[in-house]
Amino acid sequence: MAMMNASMAAAAPLAHMTSRSGSAFVGKTVPASAATAAPTRRTVRGAALRVHAARDYYEVLGVPRSSDGKELKKAYRAAARKFHPDVNKEPGAEDKFKEISNAYEVLSDDQKKAVYDRYGEAGLKGGMGGMGGMGGMGGQDPFTNPFDLFESFFGGGGQQQQGRGATRNRPTQGDDERYDLEIDFLEAVFGCEKELEVMRLEECSTCTGTGVKAGTRPAGCSTCGGQGQVVATVRTPLGNFQQVTTCQGCGGSGQTFTPCTSCGGDGRVRRSKRISLRVPPGVDAGSRLRVRSEGNAGRRGGPSGDLYVFVNVRDDPDLKRFESVNISSTVTIPYTQAILGTTQKVRTVDGVVDLKIPAGVQPGATLLMAKRGVPRLGTPTVRGDQYVTVKVTIPQRISGKEKELIEALENM
Repeated sequence: MAMMNASMAAAAPLAHMTSRSGSAFVGKTVPASAATAAPTRRTVRGAALRVHAARDYYEVLGVPRSSDGKELKKAYRAAARKFHPDVNKEPGAEDKFKEISNAYEVLSDDQKKAVYDRYGEAGLKGGMGGMGGMGGMGGQDPFTNPFDLFESFFGGGGQQQQGRGATRNRPTQGDDERYDLEIDFLEAVFGCEKELEVMRLEECSTCTGTGVKAGTRPAGCSTCGGQGQVVATVRTPLGNFQQVTTCQGCGGSGQTFTPCTSCGGDGRVRRSKRISLRVPPGVDAGSRLRVRSEGNAGRRGGPSGDLYVFVNVRDDPDLKRFESVNISSTVTIPYTQAILGTTQKVRTVDGVVDLKIPAGVQPGATLLMAKRGVPRLGTPTVRGDQYVTVKVTIPQRISGKEKELIEALENM
């Protein structure tokens, strides 16, 4: 109880000092590394005090108090992935991520966890249990930079001297490019060769992809100290709050340089290239063909993206495709040939072929021409069929002799 009173007494002068200041809110911006290494503190009666929102750390991570280290780590990983600012762009996600990181930083340390379980957050602030306040934890701030903590779990070298700027300067793969191609019906059936004129980003030959003007060298950003991000510190009656943002001076790269005059500092320029494309047999409208490494060039020496060719097929006046590999068509015959039977020439993808129509065929009947369809995509030796629908014409007017013959046939 005496230790609790001491903590409360230490907090009272802070409120008094804040009320006497000209403004209750004071803000400044510092590099992220400096903010992490030397967090702002206010010393009152020999104790270092930093105020955070008093919310149960176990509730923040969504775990019971009986959870062990493995369960805490699993919960932190899931929550951190969900609310990390690089992944979650919703308002408040960054503050939630910092809150999650602060909670795990305490609960993952056996000494801090023991103090928190016994005295709560006040124990971490007021020096209970021999913690010595913020300075009693081995001389380090228990609330480290949450971005460094995230990258220590999921990679990215957040603890390295270069900070997040090094991550932003790594080679990145180029974006994929799209090309729309229209071909004829028979070209889609049997495949074809096409020459494509593609506009894409290619590596700048003047600066060899660096984006830096020839004869100059990049320098570390003076605004963020090469970290690629800055921390805005705001002093309020509730304590000091920090917000990590991308450095506007370098765009998050951690470096400043004189841009190349050819590419404007991007390291890439848009050029046209002729590409030969083999369209395989059996493609259909909506098919997508992938041409590896023929997309936009990557940044800083990264690999190129892919070129995706989207196929559209022009309609044929006689042949209709269905079920991917089958073809339908029609043939028209007079009623006499429907009665007697006949042989008709029918157009197929292989050319004109004779089709035998049996005697007594009914109007609307469908005749099968096997293996006259489309090759199966990826297996060109396997082909579909062609289905021919028979249409029978009946004359609206007949001669007298024709009428006599039909009546005689009916009376037989």
